[in-house]
Amino acid sequence: MSWLPPDDDLDDGFEDFDESSIRTRPNPKANRPRTKRRPAHDDAEIGRVLGVDRGRYSVMVDEDTPDERVITTTRARELRRSPIVTGDQARVVGDMSGTTGTLARIVGIVDRSSLLRRSADDTDQVERVIVANADQMLIVVAAADPEPRPRLVDRYLVAALDAGIRPLLVVTKTDLADPTQFLTHFAGLDLRVFTSAQDTMPIDEIGASLISHSTVFVGHSGVGKSTLVNALVPTAGRATGHVNQVTGRGRHTSSSTVSLRYESEAGTGWVIDTPGVRSFGLGHVDTSNILASFTELAAIAQRCPRGCTHLADAPDCALIEAAENGELNPAELSRLDSLQRLLQTFADKHEGRDAK
Repeated sequence: MSWLPPDDDLDDGFEDFDESSIRTRPNPKANRPRTKRRPAHDDAEIGRVLGVDRGRYSVMVDEDTPDERVITTTRARELRRSPIVTGDQARVVGDMSGTTGTLARIVGIVDRSSLLRRSADDTDQVERVIVANADQMLIVVAAADPEPRPRLVDRYLVAALDAGIRPLLVVTKTDLADPTQFLTHFAGLDLRVFTSAQDTMPIDEIGASLISHSTVFVGHSGVGKSTLVNALVPTAGRATGHVNQVTGRGRHTSSSTVSLRYESEAGTGWVIDTPGVRSFGLGHVDTSNILASFTELAAIAQRCPRGCTHLADAPDCALIEAAENGELNPAELSRLDSLQRLLQTFADKHEGRDAK
């Protein structure tokens, strides 16, 4: 006996069956398949990154308008490998109200005009981005307590010139020591210098140089940088400390980089305060950027042999020959000395020397 049903019964119940009738197991996580396509975020607003705290970024939007406000943001997943630093112009989406408890999202960074960077030490090629879009660097150094370190200032200058940032210098605590001898070290540089004592802090003069600029403040711990920032921006509230009388070192008081608005009757600018440091690695620097900052000397250096270091002992260096032949005036000779000193500071990193 055959077990098969009659031919007429073979199609019963199957005539309407096709592939669309197949049931699939539901997605247990109820999420969509991953895709590399990202939204364009055409509605993103541009804001200034003022600071970062434990993965949350303070961003100012609608700057210089009646609707100006600071919002709290996080970074989008696709930016997890990209540094976001104080001074960045960020593209932001999400809740832009700035209401307590709300959170927006940074989805992109506008092209930067400058980047101030440092490395952990001179042998480390990995750069640490300190601040973006600054056009000035105010180097703060004390005439005493702690003692000034010309080589550390040289390193700041090298980093500034490499980034295309104009350097300025403030010497504090001049009531404790005469900074004249220290300042001769920088005589050949196009460097504006301010001097400050405990009772005669040139706030108006320094403030005038900040108007319409984004200025990053750097300096050794204990030199009075935070005190200066608080004087320029009374609402800053930056912590101040003292110098250890045994070690001669300042105590770190500022633990984060923050952007603060400087305001005066003459105009406004941005002060970017950074934590005090005791070293400044130059592993990332391009020496050609240093030479380019000495315009008149760079023109002469075009006659140098390929690969010339332009150091004081460089063979067949056109700059040295120009100095020996009397082609350089006294001011240019002084600038040549400064250039060679800065280049030597950079060259010393290959020999593992410390900045003193």
